[in-house]
Amino acid sequence: MKKFTLLFIVLASSMLCFAENPQWMIFTNGNKINAIVEEGNTMWVGTGGGLVNIDKTTGDPTFYNRANSGLPDNSVISVAIDGSGNKWIGTEDGLAKFDGSNWAIYTSNPDLPDNKVWAIAIDRSGTKWVGTDGGLAQFDGTNWTVFNEENSALPDNHVRSITIDRCDKKCIGTRDGLRKFDGTNWTIYNESNSGLPTDDATSTAIDERGTKWIGTWGGGMAKFDGTNWTTYNTSNSGLPENYVLSIAIDGSGTKWIGTYGYGLTKFDGKNWTEYNITNSGLPDNWITSIVIDGSGNKWIGTQHGGLAKFDGTNWTVYDRWNSGLPDNDAYSIAIDGSDNKWIGTSWGIAKFDETYWTTHNTTNSGLPNNYVRSIAIDESGNKWIGTDGGLAKFDGTNWTVYNTTNSDLPYNSVLSIAIDGSGDKWIGTNGYGLAKFDGTNWTVYNKSNSGLPDNFVYSIAIDGSGNKWIGTEYGLAKFDGTNWTAYNTKNSGLPNKYVESIAIDGSGTKWIGTGGGGLAAFNENGIPSDVKENILSNYNVSVFPNPASDYLHIEQSEANISLIEIINLQGQVIKSQRILGNQSTLDLTNVSAGVYILKIYTDGGFVVKKLIKQ
Repeated sequence: MKKFTLLFIVLASSMLCFAENPQWMIFTNGNKINAIVEEGNTMWVGTGGGLVNIDKTTGDPTFYNRANSGLPDNSVISVAIDGSGNKWIGTEDGLAKFDGSNWAIYTSNPDLPDNKVWAIAIDRSGTKWVGTDGGLAQFDGTNWTVFNEENSALPDNHVRSITIDRCDKKCIGTRDGLRKFDGTNWTIYNESNSGLPTDDATSTAIDERGTKWIGTWGGGMAKFDGTNWTTYNTSNSGLPENYVLSIAIDGSGTKWIGTYGYGLTKFDGKNWTEYNITNSGLPDNWITSIVIDGSGNKWIGTQHGGLAKFDGTNWTVYDRWNSGLPDNDAYSIAIDGSDNKWIGTSWGIAKFDETYWTTHNTTNSGLPNNYVRSIAIDESGNKWIGTDGGLAKFDGTNWTVYNTTNSDLPYNSVLSIAIDGSGDKWIGTNGYGLAKFDGTNWTVYNKSNSGLPDNFVYSIAIDGSGNKWIGTEYGLAKFDGTNWTAYNTKNSGLPNKYVESIAIDGSGTKWIGTGGGGLAAFNENGIPSDVKENILSNYNVSVFPNPASDYLHIEQSEANISLIEIINLQGQVIKSQRILGNQSTLDLTNVSAGVYILKIYTDGGFVVKKLIKQ
């Protein structure tokens, strides 16, 4: 099932029982390491699944995410610690300050130029310098100052790195070159006026002599001593890759260089030493971040393999954070008869029995491809798994793979699966129609031989009468085994032709999630009276303007609003704002144009409305 179907299940459950104090538990994968900072005997690690504090002596982690802290988003991109021990945490959705007990959140309304915080640095006076997708922000603890393309010499608003030298000058890396800023004057370095090999500066480090070492995207590494430029790349040095993601310099002046796909490289000024997954304990070749602690240990963050510690001889890998989920993109979920959860991700399928996690992927099982888009479980407990490499059946021990070379499956990219009362499998493919498999024979339905409106089959649901409801890129189809009925925007109330998800409730009502058109409910016999547009339809909630552009105003005359959520059509909460009162204003300037669900929590329940962002 698609994510939007899961969203509907949550909403429908809430309609039956509104919990006053709902509790959330979040399982994430923290193997994508974006930032590492040392603080005394601990390391603070920003991951794709939250913030982790690791005790360097015991290795014990403490996890912070949206469910158990004030963290505004689980994707932590940057971390810095000020002189008072406050942690400054940059995420995909704002900047957080954490003093060990309390959280303060700063967002684009009214402080930051953009909510995506790539880099944070703190100067001698304690001023915070924050690099975002909307420019550079300076924060002195009270006032914010924003530098961007329009009001400064900043060449590009996408600030990827910030380093401060011993003279308190800021070295700022952007996608359009490097800038030095002394607080008043800007100095520009780019491909055309310097020895910088390419304008996309991904990382910077400054050694004891004040020499700048700059990692670039595609141009290798540059060294700048204030006068002369030296470039190191794959053709003139031992650098294994020209895409450099991270640089750190140890106490002896040795450079540790993280590359994109080619591991870690050590450069002592003369010799180059390469560490990768084949010759060391490095868990992954994509090196996103490097920090060297007070004892000289190298802490190495990777894209997929977690965090590694290297003391010069031994490697220690931290690759499981608060769960064994192999990836944070959970595309599909199914629950078997033993209440085990099976979660499909882009890095394989995970089984969770409420205690232990087991991951199946292409390296340790018969799974044909790690991109798991759909899962269904039959009466015998067999798991049917749709991947980008074909259909897999797993009985708990053995794997059977069906693909275009060994079966009549029309295409190897499987988007959806449903199993009917006879045990037949109905398989939706990515552009090649619908397949029925009874265990022996295959039947393929497509636009040319059936009433299927389109060959991209995103979703399948089966009602109590055995009718198949098929969501495609060009509308909804009903198939009773003989006859086809097509529903589209011209002959029905379907709000959009892209039918991404379908769920059928006990009354036979079809709940249809569309791409860009919102949620539709359909019943051939009429919508039952207890199915309402929102749970508190008698509440006078005003939402205006709708469609909206920059701001949305919400007023409720009969109850206090406590929380407002904006949810996209994949079921993800993209914006959440807590308030207390009967009116609120939401800043939509960073919300992409499209159709969303607006969920308004009050002290008497909640209301669900459709929101259109222009």
